[in-house]
Amino acid sequence: MEITFPRHYRGPLASANGGYACGRLAALVDAHEVEVTLRLPPPLDRPLGVEHDGDGVRLLDGDALVADARPSPVEVQAPAPVSVEVAAESRERHVRGWSPDFNECFVCGVRDDGLEIRVGPVAGREPLHASPVALPQSRSEIVWAAIDCPGAFAVGAEGRGDIVLGRMTARVDRVPEAGESCVVASWPLGEDGRKLYAGTALFAEDGEVLALARQTWIVPRPP
Repeated sequence: MEITFPRHYRGPLASANGGYACGRLAALVDAHEVEVTLRLPPPLDRPLGVEHDGDGVRLLDGDALVADARPSPVEVQAPAPVSVEVAAESRERHVRGWSPDFNECFVCGVRDDGLEIRVGPVAGREPLHASPVALPQSRSEIVWAAIDCPGAFAVGAEGRGDIVLGRMTARVDRVPEAGESCVVASWPLGEDGRKLYAGTALFAEDGEVLALARQTWIVPRPP
């Protein structure tokens, strides 16, 4: 079996958005809650091999292990929901200031054909971040993408920074309809050396939890 990540769903300029890639791989695991670990930047526009490994799967670029996925509990609680109106106000407090490598990211980049999610601090509930979002496609991997980059802003000292997604454990309880009004939220969960932890969630307009994730972000080693 093979899967390909189209360039449309890029994160950094030369690789797939981490959440999108995780979501594609998670769909191949027979479990509601799935942990995906990214070992290498997922290549774009070329077939990658998929191997089943017990109850999980491995994503391969030739002999190189790109990612692996397995059943695992999310083990994080969603915060109280944020209204669409408050999320819109929070979006106005969004801080840019990220590496140019992410300017074209499908989720948080500046482009007309992406999600353009701009989380900002929720007044009175810091360090919680939030933004309104309406997903253009009703697909599970798009939900995984939407709850990816917001975590980077929640753990970044200023803006998104140069951190990269290392692991994402998530569940999708309901995939919203295309164009449905939703809110994405993110919050920090501590750190351990170069590892930064975050929680993210997607809410329906009525506060229903649609998806929930726990993430590990990696700070690059200094040159």
